[in-house]
Amino acid sequence: MPSPRSASLIAVVMAMTSLAGGAAGSAAHASSAAHASGAVRQDAAVVAIKEPTNLTELRREAQKAFQGIEDANRTLKARQKQFDALEKRVAAKLTQLQAADQELAKVRQPLSEIVEYIYQDPAANSMGSFFPGGDGTPALRTLSDVNHIVAEQNNVVSDANKLLQQREQLATEAQELRAENLLQEAQLDAEIDALRKRSNTLVKSLTRALVKLGVKVNADNRGTGACDPTRVDLAAQYPNGLLPRAYLCPLPQKGEELRADAAIAFADLNVAYQKRFGAPICVSDSYRSLSEQQAVYYSRPGLAATPGKSNHGLGMAVDLCGGVQIFRSAQFNWLEANSKRYGFIHPDWSYRSPFEPWHWEYDPKVGSLL
Repeated sequence: MPSPRSASLIAVVMAMTSLAGGAAGSAAHASSAAHASGAVRQDAAVVAIKEPTNLTELRREAQKAFQGIEDANRTLKARQKQFDALEKRVAAKLTQLQAADQELAKVRQPLSEIVEYIYQDPAANSMGSFFPGGDGTPALRTLSDVNHIVAEQNNVVSDANKLLQQREQLATEAQELRAENLLQEAQLDAEIDALRKRSNTLVKSLTRALVKLGVKVNADNRGTGACDPTRVDLAAQYPNGLLPRAYLCPLPQKGEELRADAAIAFADLNVAYQKRFGAPICVSDSYRSLSEQQAVYYSRPGLAATPGKSNHGLGMAVDLCGGVQIFRSAQFNWLEANSKRYGFIHPDWSYRSPFEPWHWEYDPKVGSLL
């Protein structure tokens, strides 16, 4: 059996070796995570993406990429919260271990003092004192006490080893959690960056395509962002009839405008209509400000929505002419059969009350399915 002092030295050496090994393992894991992150970035760069071929696809892909940015940001925040919670759990466990260490020190102290006394007291260290004259009972009792002390000391060393191993495991787990969190953040950052670049590229392509169709995107210095479909959520925050010009995209028809997603869909619909009838869609009205809604309401009683309630005030409705206003004309029938492919509908109420064959609306739900 090794001496108590030897046992203590062995335990300390073993513990230090274990901790060093754990640190090396954690460093290797972090290096592996960094390498994996690099691999993710490389993989993301080589993914082939089918490019959109028309305005509707451009608009849809731009909005999809923008939505992906928001989703990735929400995922990142959720993962950060999860990691913070895990770190708190690890910190609580380490606090428990610290308290256990303090309790262990209280047990270890008296044993250490007795063992130190035995080694330092010449009389206690003298083997002769264990073999005096007589029946040797005192010597045997002393040997028994020493054996008991050694056994208790070894138990204390064993407990200390277990605590060190638990601490090492917790430290490794914490390091792995940090490495995993860094890897996930790197992956999401790369994804967000790629989505943002793609969204910006698509919006620029969309703007160029609209300009080619004769849309004066920056009419009245409203800014090119007026035709950016990723900004429709901002436009939707304004009251009916009070949309700023910076959120209204011009139509190919001079003087007319709609919210960006509706305007893009209408421009695409206009291309198809012109191929069929040889002329662009005739538009008699589009976005109506609140004051314009009031003027129409009082001049056409019963044929206009209450001011502040009209879809015209949301920049999502048009009144058409050039034949479309005639129920069951060729133009009306063509629009009825094809407009949903571009997100536009002839609402149910307009077939009956009030009867308005000229009124057509952009439905974001239909548009999102295209």
